[in-house]
Amino acid sequence: MNLSLVIPLLNEAESIPELYDWIVRIVQSNSLSYEIIFIDDGSIDESWKVISEIAEKDLNVKGIKFQKNYGKSQALHAGFEMAKGEVIITMDADLQDSPDEIPGLYQMIKNEKYQMVSGWKKVRYDSKIRKNIPSKLFNWAARKTSGLELHDFNCGLKAYSNEVVKNVDVHGEMHRYIPVLAKNAGFNKIGEKVVQHQARKYGITKFGMSRFINGFLDLITIWFVSKFAKRPMHFFGLWGTLMFLIGFLSAFYIGISKLYRLFYLHLPARLVTENPWFYIALTTMVIGTLFFIGGFLGEIIIRNNPNPERYKIAEKIN
Repeated sequence: MNLSLVIPLLNEAESIPELYDWIVRIVQSNSLSYEIIFIDDGSIDESWKVISEIAEKDLNVKGIKFQKNYGKSQALHAGFEMAKGEVIITMDADLQDSPDEIPGLYQMIKNEKYQMVSGWKKVRYDSKIRKNIPSKLFNWAARKTSGLELHDFNCGLKAYSNEVVKNVDVHGEMHRYIPVLAKNAGFNKIGEKVVQHQARKYGITKFGMSRFINGFLDLITIWFVSKFAKRPMHFFGLWGTLMFLIGFLSAFYIGISKLYRLFYLHLPARLVTENPWFYIALTTMVIGTLFFIGGFLGEIIIRNNPNPERYKIAEKIN
């Protein structure tokens, strides 16, 4: 199979039929064998009914319905698990991602041998204050942190080789950082393509300003995980050693100052607890101990980490 289209959605019943017709027209005109995988992430409108009706007429259409809303990352994970195409393309279901971009993305993976291609919505039709400016700041921080020179990490329109989606673990809210996850997994030929962005035709956006706050927090998480996920003691042990060193030097200073005061200055030795360095030594040693405990616990968790159930699937089609 040439192509798998993975489309997560939430309450997009109005746009699904138009999106389906548009996709089919494009892939058939380019003679591509395909499958379309819709992942209903807990919609409360008629989205699943619409998907079911389309799937009855077209066996190339597959559907996954979540028991409740688990988030876009979990929906992509489920879609990637099911995808069988040589090239996998993801897009949003709100018609803001144009299916006209499918052939170009497919060719970049298939013929130009990119392992992943990220869309870049160079011209956007969103609110400048609520979306465009925060998005630019977010992408700047992501570039600086990850080392990937992409302009639009959060673009839903992306293309992957099958090997990438089967080896990249999308979890939590990490769908924004799939390029970073791919890079960390050893896939280095990552490209970018300017894609058309369209104004929303139906409904309202499902994402608020909170996604940018969550995005920055996830950025910190993925930076830490990429460096220390397999060796947490390298991080916690380093800081623990530093705290212990500060504590030891502080305690050594207290001892020397007390002896100096007693034997050189011939003054009465004051109580250790009267010296502020005593509290610095005590605090840093306690913090150092906590860092070491954190490192040990991290190592134990990694070695005994089960594979938790991330989502419950209520129903599948085809």
